[in-house]
Amino acid sequence: MKGEGVNLVAICLVAAIGLSLYVGRMQAAVTLPPEDKQLKRQFYKKMNTCVNVEAFVKHQVQLSWAKDKSITAKLLKLLYADCLVNGCDASILLEGPGTEKKAPQNRRLDGFALIDNIKRTVESRCPLVVSCADILNLAVRDALHLAGAPSYPVLLGRRDGKDSRAKWVDLPPPSISWEKGVDYFKSKGLDEQDYATLLGAHTMGKAHCSSIYDRLYNWRNTKKPDPSMSKALSEKLRQQCPKVVVPKKDPTVFLTDKNGEQYRFTNNYYSNVLSHDSVLRADQELLYGYNTSQLVLEYAGSFEQLRRQFSLSVSRLGGLKVLTGTDGEIRQNCRFTNPTQLLH
Repeated sequence: MKGEGVNLVAICLVAAIGLSLYVGRMQAAVTLPPEDKQLKRQFYKKMNTCVNVEAFVKHQVQLSWAKDKSITAKLLKLLYADCLVNGCDASILLEGPGTEKKAPQNRRLDGFALIDNIKRTVESRCPLVVSCADILNLAVRDALHLAGAPSYPVLLGRRDGKDSRAKWVDLPPPSISWEKGVDYFKSKGLDEQDYATLLGAHTMGKAHCSSIYDRLYNWRNTKKPDPSMSKALSEKLRQQCPKVVVPKKDPTVFLTDKNGEQYRFTNNYYSNVLSHDSVLRADQELLYGYNTSQLVLEYAGSFEQLRRQFSLSVSRLGGLKVLTGTDGEIRQNCRFTNPTQLLH
């Protein structure tokens, strides 16, 4: 009995330590980045400079989403490409031969036309007041809500950057390991929970066949498919992405086939990770880290938990290295910095 008592205490102690570690992980991503403190809810309404800006943005996003459900994924990619490179300063929107937009990782970005439409609408009512960076963050929130994610308050007051350089772009490849993916996020001011959560955006996305040819035909120079991919998925993708590449053609496949062309925000992505049906290796890698695998299990089992945490993680993403006060500018046109005579 004495031995059993000792064993019981030991088991309880191990369980308590495990629970404390798990709770610690769950509490990791509960605050916004320190730079975010300068941002405010309903910033333009409180400043009385553009009271209805959120309604203007929402209306334009609704019009776009009604015609093209993929706009949610496109806008999310823009936010990701903007905030993780040089902070959320709308530098991804700037045109030019050496801008971030021209980097190889960004060559397929889309959604710029919608941001232009929103900016024109806002400028006609509130000239040189609302930043392109704030417009992008608001548009992402509204598009996510239309796709099935919860609406959430967007803190505002960002200003736009004046520079954009392709050499700054260091976005990770689609086959990155979970360790390197987490390290990359941490280097930007996010954490492990943000990484596992924000990858869930792939529930609405597509991938080009060129990004998965290695998984299908020659994983790590073995001339065999990636063994971490289910045989059924591998065979299906081989039909969609034939080995013989047609010049100038690069077909696309849905990252979460269950959602398909509806582009709905669901937790099907995490179920795919569990069943080894992830199209991208970076997604499948979530199963190999302890904390990330626990989050996969949690989100696969609770869509509501995913919805809550995704809202927080995308808010944390939108608060990275923001410009406020007199830093940067308020662009008149999101594609170009202001002429020198404009002082906003």
